[in-house]
Amino acid sequence: MRAPILKLLLIASCAGASLFAEESLLAEESLAQAQTITPAPQTAAISPDAIKQREQELEAARASKKSAEEAQAKLKAEISSLGQDRTQLNQQLIDTAANVRTVETKIDEAEARLRTLNGREQAARTSLDSRRADIVEVLAALQRAGRRTPPALLVRPEDALQSLRTAMLLGAVVPELRGRAEKIAGELGELVTLRKSIAAERDQLAADRDKVRSDQTRLTALVDERQRQQSSREKDLDAENSRAITLSKQVGDLQGLIAKMEQDLQSAAKAAEKAAEAAKQAEAKEAKAAAANAKPGPATFKDRSRTSPAILFASARGLLPLPVNGNKIRDFGGSDGVGGVQKGISLATRPGSQVTTPCDGWVVYAGPFRSYGQLLILNAGGGYHVLIAGMERISVNIGQFVLTGEPVASMGSTSQVASILATNASQPVLYVEFRKDGTPIDPGPWWAANEGEKVRG
Repeated sequence: MRAPILKLLLIASCAGASLFAEESLLAEESLAQAQTITPAPQTAAISPDAIKQREQELEAARASKKSAEEAQAKLKAEISSLGQDRTQLNQQLIDTAANVRTVETKIDEAEARLRTLNGREQAARTSLDSRRADIVEVLAALQRAGRRTPPALLVRPEDALQSLRTAMLLGAVVPELRGRAEKIAGELGELVTLRKSIAAERDQLAADRDKVRSDQTRLTALVDERQRQQSSREKDLDAENSRAITLSKQVGDLQGLIAKMEQDLQSAAKAAEKAAEAAKQAEAKEAKAAAANAKPGPATFKDRSRTSPAILFASARGLLPLPVNGNKIRDFGGSDGVGGVQKGISLATRPGSQVTTPCDGWVVYAGPFRSYGQLLILNAGGGYHVLIAGMERISVNIGQFVLTGEPVASMGSTSQVASILATNASQPVLYVEFRKDGTPIDPGPWWAANEGEKVRG
């Protein structure tokens, strides 16, 4: 019985020791690598193996560059083939933005799982470390017992008595050692499993990050094409945008900004007129649908060629997606941190997150505004306006009609809004506010109940 226990504990000890020595080995390897790459004297000759390795690295870099160039050329050709087909371009924009949002969510979930697994691994390592002295002591005792020569039982009675006492002692100790060994072996097995899980999660996370980078490259190209087409239709966009920034400096609050834009700025005024006209048409359409007992649902938003809201904003309750992936850190009606009341919601996001429109609407302002960072204001019709603030970059122009789920901006790496809107100035925060006839309203009833019900276009 003693031999199997000894073997088991030896295995446990070796595995535990290898785990405990891992950090020191890594440090030694790093030192060895640092010594290896230390610049050699000018007179030292470069070995053939080093030359071959450098040639292989250069060849790999060339192949990677060629692959990237081919992918870029293919993407340009694909986008060029869309031509002036607005429906296809919108479809590509919304689908790609949805893919980016989906992968961003997967990355968040994978990172959360990794944090949990890393915590469990650290706990297992700590537990094994606390048993290290015990393992060493038990192994040493068993090894000494294993090397002792068995007594000659027939020579002296004293030897027989000593043998009996040793057998009695081992009979009492071995079961306890077996239990301790099995427990340690179980912990080692769990640690091995955890490490495999961590490796798999890291591989998947790396693949997801590559995927999101690829999708973001595609999305950037699609957005550039959309804005190029928009610019070709609107010759005075630059002048309009400059005038909008000038007008924004003449007002002190959001309601004044909305009124100023829709009154004094040509593109915004046209957008407001279209919104009012579209609201009347949608109201008449919905009246007919109500008579037929037809209720709006996600399918209502599937027409990518529309140039006006699919339904009245008031009828979109429970259908709209949040404009960004993130955690809600402040809700409507709560404290704003300075003794006031929160007029919208604040969402903590990942750096560089994609921002999409939560609804159909016309852009009546796009640019910086006081403490809000980059601010986007949509006229959704029927007296409703949607304000989105805190982005680093906006990719739409004033007067432009955008669809639900269409990419319109991207977050920065830190908070762009005033501290009263963010709980952590180092974290990107998106601020969203709904207004009806100039008064902030609770956006809660408009959000989709869960991710599966959110509108993607």
